[in-house]
Order: sequence, then C-alpha cells, then structure tokens
Amino acid sequence: MKKLVFSLAFLSLIFTGCTSSDDETVAPITPAGSGEITGDQTTSKTFIKGSYTLKGIVKIQSGVTLTFDAGSTITADVTSGVDALVVLNGGKLIMNGTAAEPIVCTEVSSTPGSWGGIIMYGNAPIVGAAGVTTATSEDGLALPYGGTNDTHNGGTLRYVRVEYAGKKITDGTSEMNGFSFYSVGSGTILENLVSYKGADDGYEFYGGTVSLKSSISYGNSDDSFDWQDGWKGQNSTNWYAYQVGTGNFGMEIEAKSVNNAFWPVVSNITLKRAAGTVTEGGTSAAEYDAIQFKKQGNGEYSNILISGYTTSGATAVRIQDATTNTDQVTGGKIKLLNVKINDGTSQFAGAGTVSPSFAPANYTTSTTSIGATIITGAWTVVNGVSLIQ
Repeated sequence: MKKLVFSLAFLSLIFTGCTSSDDETVAPITPAGSGEITGDQTTSKTFIKGSYTLKGIVKIQSGVTLTFDAGSTITADVTSGVDALVVLNGGKLIMNGTAAEPIVCTEVSSTPGSWGGIIMYGNAPIVGAAGVTTATSEDGLALPYGGTNDTHNGGTLRYVRVEYAGKKITDGTSEMNGFSFYSVGSGTILENLVSYKGADDGYEFYGGTVSLKSSISYGNSDDSFDWQDGWKGQNSTNWYAYQVGTGNFGMEIEAKSVNNAFWPVVSNITLKRAAGTVTEGGTSAAEYDAIQFKKQGNGEYSNILISGYTTSGATAVRIQDATTNTDQVTGGKIKLLNVKINDGTSQFAGAGTVSPSFAPANYTTSTTSIGATIITGAWTVVNGVSLIQ
C-alpha cells in the first residue's frame, strides 16, 4: 500500500495536467505547383504558386483564361524548339504577382534570344501600311490582328518579369520580343513589368489602345520600347530603360508612314545607356539615339530624363525622314515636354538633310525632371543586381 501511495505521489510530480495554453496550431502545408505547360489551352485553369515548364508554342484559346499565382516561375528550354506563351484574341492571361513575389518567365540556359516571351493578340484598332485596318503578325505565327474594339481585354499582367526572350525565327525575318502586343485594347492591364536581356525589343506594340505603366526594359539588344501600326495608348507612365552591352534606340516610334490625327501619351520616362554599349548592327548602324521618330510617328511625352547617349553622332531625339518632320514636327503632333539631358547629348537632330525645328511649346527643357519613378522590390532585382541603375 505504501508503494502505491508513493507511485501516485511520484506521478503527481511529473504530470501537471493540460491547459488551453498547451494547444499548438500546426500550419497547413501548402503544396507547390509543378508540371509542363504545352499545346493549345482549351480549358480555363489556375496554376498555384510553383515552378512550371513551358514547352513549345502555348496558345490560350478564345474564351479561356489561364491564371498564375504570385511567386510562380515558368521556364522555357531552348533545346525544345521555339517556346512562347501566346494569348489569342478572346483569351485571357492573368498574372498577378507582387513586388515581393513576382511571376518570372525565364529560360533554362539564361541565354538572350532563347524563347519568344509573352505574345498577346486582341481586336483593338490598328493603322497599318497604306492605312489598312488588319495585318499579319511578324512573330512567325502569321496570325491576323486588328479590329474595332478599343476596350479589348486580354487579361492582367502585374509584377511579371520576362527574361532572355527575343527569339529569332528560322525564316530569317520574323522575330519575337520580350513582350509583344498585337492590337491589344485598353481593357488590358499592364503594370510593373520587366523585360530582361532579350535579343530583340523589350516591348513592342502593334497598334492597339493598351497602356503600359511602371515598367522596366533592361539590357535588351534592340530597342527598349518600340511601336508601329498606330499604337495610341493614352495613359502610359513610368517607363525605365537601361541599355547595357548591346542596344539600339531607347524608344523607336513609327506609324507605318500613315499621317494621323492621334498619338500615344507617355509621362515620366528614363532612358539610360551604359558606357561602352554598342548597337546591334555594329558600327555601320547608327541606331544609337535615345528617341527616334520615323514613318509619321508622333505622340506626347513628358518629364523625360536622358543620359549616356554620347556616342559620336548620337542625339536625344532624331527625326529620321523629311515627311515625318513636315507632318509631325512642323504639324505640332510631336510634343516633348520637360526634357532633361544629364550629359553632353545634343537635344535633337535630323537624319541626312532633315533639319527639325520644334515650336517652343512643343519641345521644352527642364533642370528638375526626374523621369520614371519605380518602386523597387524583389521584382526589380535579378541575381542580386538592381535593375535601377
């Protein structure tokens, strides 16, 4: 009996009972997404945060929406052939990354020009060569674009980085960019995007009405921002370009030689060119200006900061042909307001015998313009290097 009493007493010393404070909450394990994305996408689906492989030309069909969670990575592989993520007219791509968790679309070899990037089609208006309202894409897919729907909606791209794109197609003439927008409408949201080290343009617009906000073009071999076919986005702002290694124009602006009464509007622009940067075509190609207007390109641009375009013969703004000078410069359809040049780059010049003369109200300078304002975060850093130089 004494032994039993002793044992109970001993147990009472080592067991004190349960209280509510002893309950522990175990966090649920969130599965990571994975798998291969290939072929025509005919059913809407959501890809949870994870790592995915892109194989071939992936086309989002009309009526289908693909959604990717923040923090996802989509990786192409040059050895699998031509890879690209294509949104057809009527389809939608939803990529809502965050500043801390961007969605990264990259390529396994980290080699510029290894894949086709993101390509989106819509049915917003275009003005093509000779004034046509439809045209055929130059991305190797030979798809039609153009329409009458100003507010076309191809989805939402926020905090998305495309790396190592700009694929050259084997026919020798067709090319893809980091981001390609064919007649995309104003209902589409493009914000906080990065085009990183592609072998062609960072962004190219082929007509349409969509606007681009708070976005970066870094180290792309051709132009940082490029458009044609009468693109007329009206609410673009905070464009940042840094050209390093190889690069042509900071902005190449054209309208397929069609004089027009509309123009894009872009505010807060930074165009920087690192010392030693060469043009894509070598010394024989004088494509080294910050902004070039040609073939009736026009528009209104304000709060512009330009630096590094100091190669002999380069200028901040070049008017490439006499017709553009007559119709767009003299006609008052090119406006460059509050331009600040941080070094010895000349203000503007013409090609050959072209001698542009801006009305005082259409070309103004400033000592206080700061260009683009980019809120930094994980989305603006690649391999530990900030893209804001």
